[in-house]
Amino acid sequence: MSPATSHPSLSARAAEVPRASRQDGAYPRPQLLRAAWQNLDGVWAFRVDDDGVGDADGWPDGFDTDQQIVVPFPPESPASGIAHDGFHPVVWYSRTISPEDLRNAGYDADRPRVLLHFGAVDYRAEVWIDGRRAGSHEGGHTPFTLDVTELVRSGGPHLLVVRAEDDPHDMTQPRGKQDWHEDAHAIWYRRTTGIWQTVWLEAVPSISIEHVSWLPAGHTAVELRVRLRGVAPAGTRLSVALDFDESGEDLGQLDVDVPAGARRIRVDVPLARQHNGQAEDELTWSPEHPRLVDATIVLSDGDCGDTIASYLGVRTVGTRRGAFLLNGSPYDVRSVLNQGFWPESHLAAPSPEALRREVELIKDLGFTACRIHQKVEDPRFLYWADRLGLLVWGEAPAAYEFAPIAVHRLTREWMEAVDRDISHPSIVTWVPFNESWGIQHVADDPAQQAYSRALSDLTRALDPSRPVISNDGWEQQNTDLLTVHDYEGDGAALAHTYADGAARKRILDRLAPSGRMQLVGGASDAGQPVMLTEFGGIGFQPAGERADGWGYTTAADDEDWLARIRSLYEATRASDLLAGTCYTQLTDTMQETNGLLTAERTPKVPIADLRRAITGKG
Repeated sequence: MSPATSHPSLSARAAEVPRASRQDGAYPRPQLLRAAWQNLDGVWAFRVDDDGVGDADGWPDGFDTDQQIVVPFPPESPASGIAHDGFHPVVWYSRTISPEDLRNAGYDADRPRVLLHFGAVDYRAEVWIDGRRAGSHEGGHTPFTLDVTELVRSGGPHLLVVRAEDDPHDMTQPRGKQDWHEDAHAIWYRRTTGIWQTVWLEAVPSISIEHVSWLPAGHTAVELRVRLRGVAPAGTRLSVALDFDESGEDLGQLDVDVPAGARRIRVDVPLARQHNGQAEDELTWSPEHPRLVDATIVLSDGDCGDTIASYLGVRTVGTRRGAFLLNGSPYDVRSVLNQGFWPESHLAAPSPEALRREVELIKDLGFTACRIHQKVEDPRFLYWADRLGLLVWGEAPAAYEFAPIAVHRLTREWMEAVDRDISHPSIVTWVPFNESWGIQHVADDPAQQAYSRALSDLTRALDPSRPVISNDGWEQQNTDLLTVHDYEGDGAALAHTYADGAARKRILDRLAPSGRMQLVGGASDAGQPVMLTEFGGIGFQPAGERADGWGYTTAADDEDWLARIRSLYEATRASDLLAGTCYTQLTDTMQETNGLLTAERTPKVPIADLRRAITGKG
């Protein structure tokens, strides 16, 4: 198959690209859209390789199997059609790429390069096409892309084979809440092996836009960073047009020459009507007003080029005098811990629609934020958080052993996660560590202290626009927020702990509620905002639900449960110290029955009653 010879104009290409702020939530990369792409999810051939013989036996060329799997659901999950809960450290997948797949991906004379995208494969992936190696990737929560142009030029069909390796006993692999025991125990859950986010094809021009990022540039502009796939030839130009989602108003345009040989472009795009700040309130993004700005970016070289659609939110976040700031003003963060785990599909969302519904449920409960816990969430969830208005904590999945290889692996994967998600206005805080997982002796180990400080500072170097929590919960060093985990079940006791400034001194000078020090490594109180980022966790199982689950405390019935939640929230609202809270947790998750919703996302009591208890408002 050779590319078709049509040459539609760049303006026609731009007209084909959907408006990024109003997409339907199916596109796997919501802030860099092209008109054509081909989803490869669905039924694939599947085979486990417990003896590790696949390479030697020629499986990259194809393998015999009578099993099928539904991608992108992990083989441990019922939705995959496999539902193998045991240890299977190596698994193989295959499917055919047809000529129609390539056409649907946009393969033609103007777009002669074919890219194969994987949203996430846990933990290590190797890929072949027709037995020829296409590439590999390590890191279970971040995307990767392979240029497979030379492997599909012959037309097809082509056999795509993927080998995924995920050692359940390797504690240096960043894994988050995935259990290393065969059965889920305590606060850890079933594993997610192999492909668990969308696989898709896309055709692009010879020189194309690989990545875009948007960051605040003062009050009158936004900074655009563009990374190219390939080297810009002489005469290449970059054109950017911004328009306001709500009104369609032209907000700014920029047209610049790209230096020959450039691979990266960095420009400030001015925002119309923002010179003196009078119109800021009409443009800024917040949970109450999730305004988005659409962007069209064209990379052109004569008659050919690349056109993509993107979007951004104009907002700032920061801290000052013990307050968390959103757009320069104190903002009371009311958050919920979200494991992002579904009983039928584990870490993979059961559908794109389920991601939208997750954001809607969180907002319906009265929350303004969520902490995605120990997971780099599907980008389509972040799209709905951007569009519907929800603050998000971005958190790294932990490894559980401190070793040089663990440092290398987590640092690389975390850098990829920050790079992927840096442009989402919903993300307002980065969390590289949680509860000293992977740095268990950070209280007195200089090497672990150096690692914690370094990863926090590296995060700031990659993104200076957001606060960084060095180690959520306790044992913090150079942190922008002082975050505490406290599962006290009595509202009166909680109210006393966080009453006022004197309570701040008690928390920092003594052992924290966790029994650990709040500050370590010589760190001192710098006046950071204090947040209660895990609390509640009250176990309750409605009639007919499982009887063997647990919570940090347990309610007798629905009235007792709701009264306990109300009492805890009254305590936090009475505090003169707390700048925000995060309730544990949104849903029941496997053996944990401390969710506000069941594992199937059903409220345990009427959602209006929960909202009143959480917000204190009718």
